[in-house]
Amino acid sequence: FLDKGDARHAFQPIGSGDVHAALDFMTEYMMDRFGTAVISRVGPTFADSTVDPNKYQIIEDRDNSDYVYLCEELINLAGNRFHKKKNLLNQFLKKNDFQYEEVGPELVGKILELQENWCEIKRCEEDAALLDEDRAVYEALKQMDMLQFRGGAIVIDGKVEAFSLGEMLNPDTAVIHIEKGDPSITGIYAAMNKLFCENAWSHAKFINREQDLGIEGLRKAKLSYNPHRIVTKYTLVPR
Repeated sequence: FLDKGDARHAFQPIGSGDVHAALDFMTEYMMDRFGTAVISRVGPTFADSTVDPNKYQIIEDRDNSDYVYLCEELINLAGNRFHKKKNLLNQFLKKNDFQYEEVGPELVGKILELQENWCEIKRCEEDAALLDEDRAVYEALKQMDMLQFRGGAIVIDGKVEAFSLGEMLNPDTAVIHIEKGDPSITGIYAAMNKLFCENAWSHAKFINREQDLGIEGLRKAKLSYNPHRIVTKYTLVPR
């Protein structure tokens, strides 16, 4: 349950208990306290099999729907569909002497330097969402072992110029939570994506690169990698 000003909403209940009762309880609690109730980022299985459409409006939430890719395709970038990505990757490989390194304690300081520089470029102080993300990067690095995250980084001349953090979501799918790079280096995002999948997640069949949040540039970038499918999320509003 999140309460941030006017953005009051809950997430779908999970677990082995009575999810119907939990959903009704959350709805009643929010209605009593706020006069409205919104259940956000509801997965398709829950929406299809658990939610009573007579009790709730089920509204598609495109901005929070997840992009899922075939890991093999992100590694190989084969065929015409990935021609532009392969070109960007080749430009990066041709112009840069780099090392790919697994993220460990010795890289955390250098990653935070990149994150700080990235925030200066993107003016994080003017965007509440980017400030939240900045804090999330710090916490993710601080709690990597507890969260069972894995990370990869591209190092050029001793500096971290790109990094990515993720975890296994289920036995066949890895989820990428964070990916950052120096935007002035051509092809660095294409390289980071390929190298992280190749070195950390080659055993996974699918890569979930999460949602685009309705940000036009981010949506364009995620679509450019030719998703295998988009996992639709939904918002529930009591009738």
